Amino acid sequence: MERMIIFCMLFFCSSMVLTAPSPKGMKYKQLLKTIECLQDIVKDKDVELLHTPENPQDECLFTAVTCFQNGTLKLQPKDSQVQSKFNTTVNILRTPILKDSGKQCESTCESYEKKAPKAFLRSFAKLMKKVI
Repeated sequence: MERMIIFCMLFFCSSMVLTAPSPKGMKYKQLLKTIECLQDIVKDKDVELLHTPENPQDECLFTAVTCFQNGTLKLQPKDSQVQSKFNTTVNILRTPILKDSGKQCESTCESYEKKAPKAFLRSFAKLMKKVI
């Protein structure tokens, strides 16, 4: 009986380990939440349009994410009340997200269409969902 209980405990623990999300997946999900949070506090009128990668090929994911990260530096808060939250959120997005795969990508940031900040952030969120 004692052996059966130990076996059941080991089986339960091992199945929990197998179902736990990977740290990388958790990081990407947190970044996705950060991007979605930023959509509510970003200024969308009378601002610079940003190069917005849409549907990049797999070998261009690193380039596309880098374009989005560089674009976040040009975003502005919608008002002074959200300035500190905006700064914190943008700083989170400045950390490296993907490693360079080493594959050559033919497109550059400037080759993508320019869009308003909220459309830019929606595309960034869509890309992060693809990465997840």
